[in-house]
Amino acid sequence: MPAEGGKSDMERIGLFSEMEYVTVGDKYVTQFNRPFNEAAGKNKQMLPGGSKEMSNLQTGYFDPHFVRIFEGEGYVSLNQVRRRHMMEEAKKNLGNAFFPSSGDKKPSGVGSYYGTIGGPVPFFSAQTKPREKYEAPGKNIYTNPGKKGTGYGYANITIGKQFSHSADFYDAPKLNYKKEIEEHHRLLKGAPFKLNLYPKEYFDTNPYFVEKPLPPIRKTEKKEVFPSPFKPSSPGKKAGGMKAGTFDPYPSHSADPYMAKLSRQTSTKDATVFHPPGGPKSRPIKSIMALNVKRTLNVKNYKTASVQSY
Repeated sequence: MPAEGGKSDMERIGLFSEMEYVTVGDKYVTQFNRPFNEAAGKNKQMLPGGSKEMSNLQTGYFDPHFVRIFEGEGYVSLNQVRRRHMMEEAKKNLGNAFFPSSGDKKPSGVGSYYGTIGGPVPFFSAQTKPREKYEAPGKNIYTNPGKKGTGYGYANITIGKQFSHSADFYDAPKLNYKKEIEEHHRLLKGAPFKLNLYPKEYFDTNPYFVEKPLPPIRKTEKKEVFPSPFKPSSPGKKAGGMKAGTFDPYPSHSADPYMAKLSRQTSTKDATVFHPPGGPKSRPIKSIMALNVKRTLNVKNYKTASVQSY
């Protein structure tokens, strides 16, 4: 309502009368029963031809005839492409392949010098000490030469001639086999490759087994020690202000002018980043229980196997 002496709202808008409501008296239609698209269910609609299924005929494709991707091109072998790629990648290598260093050596037991820094102690060696050469005593004097006997065990003393000897090696096949093995080892280029980091299933290798021959024993030369008379040392001198009790004389004065120290500039060429060597790599190992299960329970006895409880 307008205030006293004022104009109504209709007079302010400038209309002759109030606008009528369009939906007065219409039926209420719920939101669920209201159609989504009324035009889709009235009059004629556009009907497509349906979806095409893929088949061996050309009707299942968009093009009227089959179009090839590559026409008139040369044959390319994939192995040749892979080899060219491998050769290009190999040229990028700056050096040889990286081999990780071996792990730390561990002592194998009491009395073993394997893995130690100093090595074996010659005092505890079990080898025999050098001895003087044995000289056999001289023979006795013979007064009469020995008799030849009846012919058994003596040559060229019988009436007939001695039988000629024909060489027949007893171990000829063994010697021939030995020569073949030596020729085979001569043609080999190196020893078989063995990896120290490969894990074993149960136990480690024998640490006492060495394929390479042992180095020759170093003989320590004994130096002749000449006995010298004992001479006691002089008593210590006392410092009396003139440096008489010191090892060196009084230091001479050297001029040391004041100069600002320049900072050392390290060149980038010599400065390298330290990369620690890689440790031993681990591999997946099956447990002992899983191996025992596979051995005891297999394809042949899985029907008749009995479960043992402990």
